[in-house]
Amino acid sequence: MSDVTLTLGPVLFSGFEIPPFLSFGGAQRLAVHRLPGGARVIDAMGRDDATITWSGIFTGAAASERALLLDTLRGAGLTLPLSWDVFFYSVVISEFTAEYQAGWWIPYRIACTVVQDEVQFAEGLVATLTGQATSDLANAATLAQTSDINFAGATSALAAPGATTLGTSAYLGAQNAVNGLQASIAGGMGQAATALAGTAAPLAGSNALAGASALSQATAAAGTLAGLAAAQGYVGRTATNLGNASS
Repeated sequence: MSDVTLTLGPVLFSGFEIPPFLSFGGAQRLAVHRLPGGARVIDAMGRDDATITWSGIFTGAAASERALLLDTLRGAGLTLPLSWDVFFYSVVISEFTAEYQAGWWIPYRIACTVVQDEVQFAEGLVATLTGQATSDLANAATLAQTSDINFAGATSALAAPGATTLGTSAYLGAQNAVNGLQASIAGGMGQAATALAGTAAPLAGSNALAGASALSQATAAAGTLAGLAAAQGYVGRTATNLGNASS
């Protein structure tokens, strides 16, 4: 899998962090009614996605910070976008364990509980685009509340008459507003990532007071980064749904 791009929220995995394989799939929930004579009536109750799991190794100078970021994401319990190849899920990290062997070598294992298969969702999308988009932007705004990103413009643009009708000026305005919101979130993620990276030296230093302060800053930055990454997933779905409206 070394040639596959694997991302979970704000984390882009690379090198030894990428696993040789990922486990995914699941079951179909069935209600089996056993009748006299051995006959059966089976009611299919819907998909039951299995937990997606993999393992790898954080290496290099930023290994500790990257492990801390994933552990912070686990603790936050946020819904995050998980993607690789043609797969795209919304997930919550249900388990993350790491073995600190050195500051530059930290094996880890992660398990993600599936909230929704976004590919299947997009394929089954029906004409509730405005309601879905409004709900997604509201969720994104809640997740990004530690930032100064303004969601009001995009929300208003999507609520305008004709915003989901191809060819209208309102549709173009909604697309531009959502694209601008994505860019703002990406910028906020970049700032949070820079702030997180800036704590690396104090954390590795021998000054306990500076290290404690840096740890607090790193946790706050990681939390903001996680929230914005999750928000970007919701806004990205809105952008995708708008695109589907044009097809």
